Amino acid sequence: MKNISKKAKILSIILAIIIIAGIIVIATKGFNFDLKYEKSQKVELYIEQDFNISDIKAITDEVMPGKQVIIQKVEVFEDSVSITAKEITDEEKSNLITKINEKYGTELSADSTEIENIPHTRARDIVKPYAWPFAIATIIILAYMAVRYHKLGSIKIIAKTIGINLVAQATLISVIAITRIPFGRLTIPMVLAIYLLTMVGLTARFEKRLEENKTENKESK
Repeated sequence: MKNISKKAKILSIILAIIIIAGIIVIATKGFNFDLKYEKSQKVELYIEQDFNISDIKAITDEVMPGKQVIIQKVEVFEDSVSITAKEITDEEKSNLITKINEKYGTELSADSTEIENIPHTRARDIVKPYAWPFAIATIIILAYMAVRYHKLGSIKIIAKTIGINLVAQATLISVIAITRIPFGRLTIPMVLAIYLLTMVGLTARFEKRLEENKTENKESK
């Protein structure tokens, strides 16, 4: 028991350090957002014909080397392309248009093509669509656990489940902030994965304790 207690204390200290470090990083530097959610700039070009994303990617790599770029087909007939980067200069816009005109025989004009500014998407706006389904699922799970493990103390089980989940999620968010993993498409799947692993681990632990209680009750009779 002393060894287990010592390991638990060490783990608690490590988690506390990670969470505190995460809070400091978030407060000072914020998250490293995926380009899709970061403040960025975009140009849309009407090519008037079908095209391959790989060809446009080759052009952007030549005109904007080293820059992260999102390339998407737009419009109903997918004959226009949207090119998004953290920053697009007027020179890069002109070079993109020149290269695309050469490639597809179009007559696009740099003067009539605007660089559109895309505002930053806040973390809470990314998470918001998942908040209610997540909360409802959690309430249902907690209700089940309160009934299932009432012999272990429903209030204690609920408190422990909520507490451990909060620590697990806080640790994950802190790791994302500290390691500068892009906050975006993969964030919600990571949160759900940690949530499921935590719940599975807690359920296994509570089941074991429930069986131990049953065995102790039989032996005491």
